[in-house]
Amino acid sequence: MSPLRIGVLAYPGCFASEVYGVPDLLAMSTHVASAQGSGPPAYETSVVSPRRRVIASGGSALDVSAVRPVDVLIVPGFELSPTLDLDATLAGLSPEVATIRAQSAAGTAVVSICVGAFLVAEAGLLAGREATTSWLFADRFARRYTDVRLRPDSLVVTDRGVTTTAAFSAMYDFALQFIRQHDGPRVARSTARIALVDDARSTQAPYVDSRLVPTVGREFSLAVKRWLDQNLTSRYELPALAREFHVSTRTMLRRFGDETGETPLAYLQTARVRRAGHLLETTDRTVASIAAEVGYRDPGTFSGVFARHTGRRPREYRAMFRRRGATAG
Repeated sequence: MSPLRIGVLAYPGCFASEVYGVPDLLAMSTHVASAQGSGPPAYETSVVSPRRRVIASGGSALDVSAVRPVDVLIVPGFELSPTLDLDATLAGLSPEVATIRAQSAAGTAVVSICVGAFLVAEAGLLAGREATTSWLFADRFARRYTDVRLRPDSLVVTDRGVTTTAAFSAMYDFALQFIRQHDGPRVARSTARIALVDDARSTQAPYVDSRLVPTVGREFSLAVKRWLDQNLTSRYELPALAREFHVSTRTMLRRFGDETGETPLAYLQTARVRRAGHLLETTDRTVASIAAEVGYRDPGTFSGVFARHTGRRPREYRAMFRRRGATAG
């Protein structure tokens, strides 16, 4: 069989590491597969661009080839800051947006890394599809592309031939998933071990720091979140919450949903899991004790909720994220 043709779309301001990250891991997997008795290389990678010259973020000049037919087109992310004029940036990348659209129309599978999802959405490929992106810019993405069903906790989302990933290192989660599909779990597992890459992650939720999320236009939801954070152990009752903020339950759900893309209950569960994660990382307290502190009387129920949010049971999470010098406090 002919090797799969993997093209990475380079463009001005893209992250060079995200241009080469997936091809490098695929190259490693090729060596692993060969050592395990597989046939010829399964992948043929190239860096392509509609431009003759590309300067990546940080000033690195990239060696690029002309756009050509490929089986998979990878769109890396770019340096997106809260003050960046996103409209102007995306307008300046119209040749790349046109390339993404044309490749997709030709049957090419499209993959975005991190905020490369903005380019894929600009090309119209995510309308009506599920997608993810960096948690830091998920709110900004959701506001701009209201027709996309955003899953901000997910690491990798594939919907009808279009794949999106979370921030930066999620490119490796995608690559390992891709290797697993094409070379089998044994090659993927060995590649992950050689590269020291975690091959068991399923969500970006444990890495979210709400203090870094932009707050403009989210004053109502922030006030609700603060109240929920201060009442983690209290039983959740939507009518009581609505009364606290002098609105109807319908208005509470609408306004909170418009600003955050989720319900107050969903946020409360995430906040409880985040607090529990901190306690698992920094104390020696039992799982049952931590469950009670964040509002769960049944440790089994708590463990199930925690696993759905983080991809790991509490004890597994503690073993992975445990900080040195933790105390019993």
